[in-house]
Amino acid sequence: MNDKTSRAAALLFARSLLGIIFLMQGYGKIFTYTVLKVYGMFFKDFEKTFLPKWLIWGTAYYTSYVELICGFLLIIGLFRKYALTLLGVDLLVVSFGHGLLEPIWDLQHVIPRAVLLIFILAAPGEWDRWSLDGVVFGERVA
Repeated sequence: MNDKTSRAAALLFARSLLGIIFLMQGYGKIFTYTVLKVYGMFFKDFEKTFLPKWLIWGTAYYTSYVELICGFLLIIGLFRKYALTLLGVDLLVVSFGHGLLEPIWDLQHVIPRAVLLIFILAAPGEWDRWSLDGVVFGERVA
């Protein structure tokens, strides 16, 4: 395997892995539990904070649907930059939320996702040779 193929394979693996992690989390929130149950399990405690209820509900929907849709988009490599940006915001929101309720000592869910996301964002677009962005738009997306 030459260097170009190795880089493309590494990026495909990282993008697919991150996509699967987010896709399955969003799938679970929407189809296994439903956003209503997820709200009761994870978001209800935020009502005791300074955050308005409408923002808490919006966040529950945002994180659930962004994880599902953008996870899928990462797997197929379509609208990669937008998906990564929305997922980056998702990680920031989730990290803020967890920290608002209690100190964040356990970062086992955030750090691996953040590392993969940063790697994919930092990698040159031409490395991502196996994505739908290249097929649909006829170019390598940076």
